Amino acid sequence: MPSTGTLQPLGMDEVRINGGHWSKRQTVNAEGTIQHCLHWLEALGWTANFDRAAEGKEFERTGPQFSDSEVYKLAEAMAWEIGRTGDAGLEARFVKLTARISAAQHEDGYLNTAYGNPGQPPRYSDLEWGHELYCFGHLLQAAVARLRNHGEDAFTAIARRAADHVCNVFGPGGDERICGHAEIEVALAEFGRATGEARYLEQARLFIERHGRKTLPEKGVFYQDDVPVREAEVLRGHAVRALYLASGAIDVAIEAGDADLLDAVRGQWDRAVARRTHLTGGMGSQYADEAFGRDFALNPAEAYSESCAGVAAVMTAWRLLLATGDTRHGDMIERIAWNVLSGAVDPDGKSFFYANPLHQVTADPEPPRDGALPHLSAGGRRGHWFEVSCCPTNLARTFAQFAAYIATADDRGVQLHQYAPAAIDTVVAGSRFALTMTTAYPDDGTVIVRVEANDGGERTVSFRVPHWAEGATVTSPDGTARPAAAGELADVTAAFAHGDEIRLDLPLAPRWTYPDPRIDGLRGCAAVERGPEVWCVESVDLPEGADFADLAVDTTAPLTVRDGRVKVRGRINDRAAEWPYGTAAPRPEGEPVEISLVPFRSRDTRGAAAMRVWMPIS
Repeated sequence: MPSTGTLQPLGMDEVRINGGHWSKRQTVNAEGTIQHCLHWLEALGWTANFDRAAEGKEFERTGPQFSDSEVYKLAEAMAWEIGRTGDAGLEARFVKLTARISAAQHEDGYLNTAYGNPGQPPRYSDLEWGHELYCFGHLLQAAVARLRNHGEDAFTAIARRAADHVCNVFGPGGDERICGHAEIEVALAEFGRATGEARYLEQARLFIERHGRKTLPEKGVFYQDDVPVREAEVLRGHAVRALYLASGAIDVAIEAGDADLLDAVRGQWDRAVARRTHLTGGMGSQYADEAFGRDFALNPAEAYSESCAGVAAVMTAWRLLLATGDTRHGDMIERIAWNVLSGAVDPDGKSFFYANPLHQVTADPEPPRDGALPHLSAGGRRGHWFEVSCCPTNLARTFAQFAAYIATADDRGVQLHQYAPAAIDTVVAGSRFALTMTTAYPDDGTVIVRVEANDGGERTVSFRVPHWAEGATVTSPDGTARPAAAGELADVTAAFAHGDEIRLDLPLAPRWTYPDPRIDGLRGCAAVERGPEVWCVESVDLPEGADFADLAVDTTAPLTVRDGRVKVRGRINDRAAEWPYGTAAPRPEGEPVEISLVPFRSRDTRGAAAMRVWMPIS
């Protein structure tokens, strides 16, 4: 937990999601995704690497050099899930996994299955690409989850020895290089807060300050070693690396009271959101280097928008929300959660999007299921596993702890940031304050909060009103309704009694969205949003025989909702194909048609299909 900040997060024992979309997602995550990941880590030998390393002899290692981190991210998902449900079977597997990891740890705390063992490259001989500190980071974050849900045990002891090793090697007077993939920074900060060890927080600060000193050769922008964090103007380079680094810098700034560092990162985030982010909230606009592109270089078909970048962006936005209380960050978490994260996993929890482009040009066949896929060639279909499978385990740990993003508290009351059926039971200014939230959001815009207990007199319940929610209203327990300004918190303050109800009503009419004209790849197009969700058209919903490239929509016709689908009016143009240029502006041709859209998160659930979010305007 951060020691300071405008808002304080709530623990997993204080917020429980108990219905709706996110409850189903958490159940599928536990029964499908976590079990699926356990299977593939064993089947490919990535977990067994620890067994072989523990023997102290040369061995044939499997998986990429950073595959240890997938084991750690899965351990984190398991720790959060055990805390959420108390699953005894999962606890037993966690204990067994802990023993296998512990056996491979060296006496001085070093732990890696790709370096430093007999017949392998020496420790820290390839900090640019070796990912040793990155793997330590995911180990520490898994330990934070274990500490918060269980307490000290053999797993957290592994992490303490590893963190001490990192401080001993890379602390003052030691190795002053950084890791080529940021992660150790945010992890040390989290682990330092969880354990109360100031040494870990200080080491996180040292790593943050070393970025930009060019201690790594080549590709400085790629791993944010081109300029110091305090001097950078925008998030750049590899998107996941940039966002993990930003998250770590925010944590360090908060704990150190470093307002200048916080302002620097906030400015980088604001510019990246305004100029380098897709409508879905996806970040990393180019496949090359999985990186942020130039300002307004947001071609929908070339959008990489890695699922891991979605996870990392939620981490960054959450920290900024806690630090500042600015509702824009809650809006961004919502946008990413519904449009990138939720759709990155198949409804059964066992196949995944690595990238999330906003335009899939071809209707690709289902990928083979008998081996790991190259992550850059998965196409427009979810894959069951990848040769680089960072996304499945990252998504698993995020869904397992998703309740943490629902609400926060301060000394006045509780703030609601994400809307889902949930129970909130916390302490405000020393007294119990308990609420239940009921909603069918985003299918319905009504959110009802019932007060279950209030032992402290006057309290405030605050609702985040999304920036798109013009016309929202909030109703107090006495039945008085008033407008709730879009983009702000709507506060209701009273000496609440048991059974009092507060109601937020958000308008959910579908709306046309138009791009900034500086985005070349989107000129002449429009998209549809409804509530927090971005919608798309799939080729399976066009008239039989229609060419997906001939679709154009009529933005002057009203959008309607019928049978849970948004309907748009448009045309399937019938154009000559001899030469694609001419002296006259093209005119609409072909008969008008009604086209059904689906939420972007629901794409690729009905077989092979081309897809697009941004539709040409007729």
